[in-house]
Amino acid sequence: MITKMKKLTFLVYAKEYEDFLNRLRNLGVVHVVEHQRGEPDEALARLQQKLNTYEQALAKMTKLASADSANDSPATVTFANLDAAVDMLTDTEQRIANLQQELATIDKDKDALQVWGDFSWHQIDALRQAGWDMKFYCCAEKDYDDSWDASFDIIPIARQSGKLHFVCVANSNDNLLPLEPLNLPGDSMAELHARRSKLAAELVECTCQLKALCQQSLSPISDGISKLRSEVDLMRVRLSGDAMAENTVVLLEGWIPAAKTEAFAEAMSQPGLYYDISNPTPEDEIPIQMVNNKFFSLFEPLTKLYMLPSNGELDLTPFFAPFFMLFFGLCLGDIGYGALMILAMPVFDKLFKLINPNFSKWLVPLFGGSTMICGLLTGSAFGFSLYDIDLPFFQSMKSMFYLDNQQMFTLSLIIGVVQILFGMVLKAVNQTIQLGFKYSLATIGWIMLLVTTGVSVLSGAGFGHPVVATLLIVSAILIFLLNSPGKNPFLNIGLGLWDAYNMVTGLLGDVLSYVRLFALGLSGGILASVFNSLAVGMSPKTPVIGFLVTALIFLAGHAINIFMNFLGAIVHPMRLTFVEFFKNAGYTGGGKEYSPFKNNK
Repeated sequence: MITKMKKLTFLVYAKEYEDFLNRLRNLGVVHVVEHQRGEPDEALARLQQKLNTYEQALAKMTKLASADSANDSPATVTFANLDAAVDMLTDTEQRIANLQQELATIDKDKDALQVWGDFSWHQIDALRQAGWDMKFYCCAEKDYDDSWDASFDIIPIARQSGKLHFVCVANSNDNLLPLEPLNLPGDSMAELHARRSKLAAELVECTCQLKALCQQSLSPISDGISKLRSEVDLMRVRLSGDAMAENTVVLLEGWIPAAKTEAFAEAMSQPGLYYDISNPTPEDEIPIQMVNNKFFSLFEPLTKLYMLPSNGELDLTPFFAPFFMLFFGLCLGDIGYGALMILAMPVFDKLFKLINPNFSKWLVPLFGGSTMICGLLTGSAFGFSLYDIDLPFFQSMKSMFYLDNQQMFTLSLIIGVVQILFGMVLKAVNQTIQLGFKYSLATIGWIMLLVTTGVSVLSGAGFGHPVVATLLIVSAILIFLLNSPGKNPFLNIGLGLWDAYNMVTGLLGDVLSYVRLFALGLSGGILASVFNSLAVGMSPKTPVIGFLVTALIFLAGHAINIFMNFLGAIVHPMRLTFVEFFKNAGYTGGGKEYSPFKNNK
């Protein structure tokens, strides 16, 4: 449900405005309406930029502080202030990147010199000064001309991968080989080894310093971000006040939950402060605060992932939560996978947070239980069919719960029809709350038409039955004549025809979208059984090795299957909720979250 809000209007003496804002922030219950008047404030822009820099640095530091390192050693890093810590972080990261680049260059040079061995360039230079030039060549063996041996002093060095590496020693006045000589690195192999060892040690030292910096900076920079965010919030609120009466008083607007108005009135009673508490008007942009019980609040991140409800609109979280649990269970649909989710709760909690960091860990056992219950419909446990076991217990379970593929397909469609009709009922309720009962008559007509048609077809009563015919006529009147109260009847008929076209073309597609519940469960079960077959079929005859291979294929295969189907069991129910259900429920969304002005701790 959505908390009812009251509108606050303050008039404060300008000289007391700062004290008033501090008192308001300490209370921490008022959502201040922020206004930007004129050009953006430069001081606020600088603070916001600084806050963004700190937050980016904190994200890096959090990741680096927890990173495993085989070369960890005690290190102490000192910094004068938070700006110095951020600069040190940037400089150290850049130094590490430069060292890694230098090491890569050295490794490339070592590879180039590997075939030539370790020699001294000083000796090569001494020969060159004496009039003898030594050049290094490499060519394909098939391109080497044997006549060169008679014309040049050639020393073969190595043959590798069809290529000949050789050195040619010639007087500076002699003719040169018709090949381009190699441009080798100017350091010897020993010098490269020494440089690499020095740089590698420096890299280890820089890495340890970086990790120590991150570990020692986490708490100070987190506190600094909180203080800076409070300062940014205070400046935003300060600038939102509207100076009036020749800058002697300031007008400020805000919102407060209706349940907190009495306590707020007691806390803010002071001389020289005037404020008014009033009901919102239809034109007001009211902040949204969702308040649900412990169970439904677990699903609020899903609603926020899409959009918060708009002012006066129903919070659909309690209405889609049971469906979402059912959808997840049908998509994963394996007793073993559901039990594994509950037993390995921390692992699956991390998978949930990959999709949305705000997901609660308590969704894991809820969805795991739903998966186990839905798994009873097929009897699948890690791809094995429990209902193929000829034991009384399993056979009795089969007789109570088992559904074949055709029945699972039909169940998916039935669930789709039920949720879509339920969404239309909520749409009628929403229209009644927001606009009035007469604006929901067309939606009621469609519900009546669909339910009457379905019941008459299933019962075999036929459309000629008096009750059925009467209900169909009433629904047609509601759809085509009462869809837009107060408008021309001919316009209503036109709008009704357009609505009928959209309903006919969209409703079938919406219902068929729920087939994915059956398809995902079926594909996951098939993949699980395939991995089981591979684990058994590819196992060697040797007892110990055979068991290890079977276990490895079984674990790896089911890990892949669980990961893929787990993500699908989140994403596809989200699609059914956000598209099919929200659309048929007339959900508009677009609300702004209630964010009270308070101290950041």
